[in-house]
Amino acid sequence: MRPRLTAVFALTLALASSGGAAAAAAPTAPSVKPPPTLTDSHPCAGQPGFTCSFLTVPLDHRGHGKGELKLQVATADNASAPKGTLVFLTGGPGQPGVPFATRIATQRLPELAKNYRFVVIDQRGTGEFGALNCPKLQAEVGSSDIEPPSKDAIAECANILGDKRNYFTSEQTTGDLDMFRQALGVHKWTLDGVSYGTFTAARYAAAHPGNTDKLVLDSVLPHTDPQNDDMLYLTGLRATARVLRDACKTAPACGFDPAQDLAWIARHRTDSVLVWDMLVSYEFLDPTYRNPNPAGLPAGSGDPVGAIHAARGGDPTRLDQMLKLLDSGGDPVTGYSSGLHIATICGDGQFPWGTSESPVAKRWPAVDRVLRKLPAKATWPFTTKTAVGNGFMTECLSWPRSQHSAEPPERLPAVPTLLVNGDRDLSTPLEWAKEELGYTPRGQLVVVKGASHSIQNRELGHQGRDAVIKFLNG
Repeated sequence: MRPRLTAVFALTLALASSGGAAAAAAPTAPSVKPPPTLTDSHPCAGQPGFTCSFLTVPLDHRGHGKGELKLQVATADNASAPKGTLVFLTGGPGQPGVPFATRIATQRLPELAKNYRFVVIDQRGTGEFGALNCPKLQAEVGSSDIEPPSKDAIAECANILGDKRNYFTSEQTTGDLDMFRQALGVHKWTLDGVSYGTFTAARYAAAHPGNTDKLVLDSVLPHTDPQNDDMLYLTGLRATARVLRDACKTAPACGFDPAQDLAWIARHRTDSVLVWDMLVSYEFLDPTYRNPNPAGLPAGSGDPVGAIHAARGGDPTRLDQMLKLLDSGGDPVTGYSSGLHIATICGDGQFPWGTSESPVAKRWPAVDRVLRKLPAKATWPFTTKTAVGNGFMTECLSWPRSQHSAEPPERLPAVPTLLVNGDRDLSTPLEWAKEELGYTPRGQLVVVKGASHSIQNRELGHQGRDAVIKFLNG
């Protein structure tokens, strides 16, 4: 069931039955909720040209849970922009939006900021004023999707959130976004999502097609999962072979098969999940996967392709060093909430056991069936144990039963949609963008060669951003 934001009107009409005359009782006043508004408006600190405010939303757009949330938003001051309003949606789930306002609008996409009014929102459970704080989970995995947390960290987070864990799904965020749109006083707007923000943007468009002008989906997570394997991350596991082989073909060629090396590592070490997590983290530093001196790491400590090859040859020193340097965890909660991440992933996801509404006791047998029946080719160069050991699976395996997010239609509405993805992306691999394209009647896909995750925010060149600019300004 999709959230309903329409007001309910009650009208009592009594008809007299005598003398053929109709006498109407005085109608009760309609129970009309006031339209959403933005409050406490003030200049955003350190972000000139943007005004920060708060949007009050119900805890539960289905109307069952009691209470409200105040979400911070930031709106560009050019309210009369010629092409209307563009809401930029960050990813995770767990990232706030407000801290990215100036970077995206004025540093990365100034060509669009001339024509659109950029607006951002700290989605529920994130940011300076509303981050869900689960200290053990935050310390252990931080912003990682893949590194598995301890059962103690999961249990602590479940206890901290309590029954509120039911209300931090993409369905609820979709309701928040439409209240934001109403508070801005716009009928239609453009949605631009990155990473998990593509999931949120697409689900908003599916729920509110009449309020969606255009969609940009950057580094795509499909908005629906009919094959029920996204939480096993099978597409990403298999894509690793393609990405590393492509990296090795780039001059000077490696002269060996990095996928075979990785397959050997996955079968001869006990930490294949952490090796995989390291590779996904590394792409944010170096999309070539071969630079020994990437920014952000000590000199000589890059090049995971070479480190894995050396480890297969008997010297794991460099690989072990990279695992320590890129170990997940410890991110500031205001910059990324792992508590929000677990609540959303578990509430949105489709798992081998079904959804978050499945009894906890019935979940492990479903995982055991995956271990016994999933063919090796489904996860190669990794193993089935790598798939079931990822963070999505281990977090949600013991997460208490909670309300599952309303499922959207498989096909998106006929809204002009641009999908853009790097071919070196392991976090949201190119194969996912191609899958989502199949659900998008008016979609077009731009593949950015040699780029990894988050094109609009991190692309070293300008190919992807030029495509976005042309699509939206054209």
